[in-house]
Amino acid sequence: MSLIVQKYGGTSIGTIEKIGNVADKVAACVKNGNKVVVAVSAMSGETNKLIALANEMSENKHARELDVLVSTGEQVTIALLTMALLDRGCDARSYTGAQIRMVTDDAHGKARIKNIQCENMKADLDANRVVVVAGFQGVDENGNITTLGRGGSDTTAVAIAAALEADECQIYTDVSGVYTTDPRVEPKARKLDRITFEEMLEMASLGSKVLQIRAVEFAGKYNVPLRVLSSFEEGEGTLIALEDDGVEQALISGIAFNRDEAQLTIKGVPDQPGVASKILGPVTDANIEIDMIVQNTSEDGFTDFTFTVHRNDYQAAHDLLKGVCADLGAKKLKGDDAIVKISLVGVGMRSHAGIANTMFATLANENINILMISTSEIKISVVVDEKYLELGVRSLHEAFGLDSDGHLKNL
Repeated sequence: MSLIVQKYGGTSIGTIEKIGNVADKVAACVKNGNKVVVAVSAMSGETNKLIALANEMSENKHARELDVLVSTGEQVTIALLTMALLDRGCDARSYTGAQIRMVTDDAHGKARIKNIQCENMKADLDANRVVVVAGFQGVDENGNITTLGRGGSDTTAVAIAAALEADECQIYTDVSGVYTTDPRVEPKARKLDRITFEEMLEMASLGSKVLQIRAVEFAGKYNVPLRVLSSFEEGEGTLIALEDDGVEQALISGIAFNRDEAQLTIKGVPDQPGVASKILGPVTDANIEIDMIVQNTSEDGFTDFTFTVHRNDYQAAHDLLKGVCADLGAKKLKGDDAIVKISLVGVGMRSHAGIANTMFATLANENINILMISTSEIKISVVVDEKYLELGVRSLHEAFGLDSDGHLKNL
């Protein structure tokens, strides 16, 4: 008998009919001899409606009360799903995050899980009862309701799976698994049967929206096998697990991209100790996240300093840097909010030296100029003009054979 934790997102349970379909899936899993815990999100669109109500009521951000409000969306779902399971003759019981004592810190809206008290869940599972848990929420040590941030139901499911030492955590969504890239950009994108935690973490951080980054981090830390599946069609989905020495790894597992990039360059800054801190300090103090950084080689005691930020933060960062430029005596401030980042990800890079050259040559053949480059052990990212996103992704997808087995065609 296996212990399975399943998670269903808002699109999977967006209507009463869909909740019924989920109940059928859960009941079938139980009938196959498994013990099951289900974590659910709010019905599709409900969280946005609740936030809109809060904004209509008050212009102030009352973080504690907002968490009290938005957490009710999941409470509706757990009750409806539990009713559907009971109607199907499947014994079940629902719990809010507070009821199972998912203890978090007190950072409202972005709380992090500290521990889970599993006694109630274990007792129900021992009694062959399905446990239905509200995702996205917990409670701090003072009893205040907290929420985990957007996509937090993924983290709820993985945390429960880790705490209960489940055999597998299944994330049901509106896609049938993890693909080599976004099929909306490259129709030849192929569903992966398997991917490592490392690769999935890179893909998630670089723009892939399939899983929340914190959920992947949690799963990797506690070695919880994750499987991404479709709520709407049958299939094995994609297994996310530790790297398997017995499985031949493709050189590249996938191509991630991020449209939400912007670039800022300060030209002609003094090349001396402390300048980078003087440039980036005011930006980070404004809670603006910095991604890629490049500093050119010094010439006549001066250099150019370039970095990228999220496109939503571009104007704020640009305004901050005007004062920095004046203080440093820099020659010019340039900005570009029409850029994108394209990234190759694959553990196979560790043992192959030709990946970067093939990537750069492929883009050059399409006359795509590379503006910035960043590398790690299993990732190569480039920044290019936004207009070249689809061409760049498609050409790289073909060059690295991702529509077949992920092995280079000409290397």
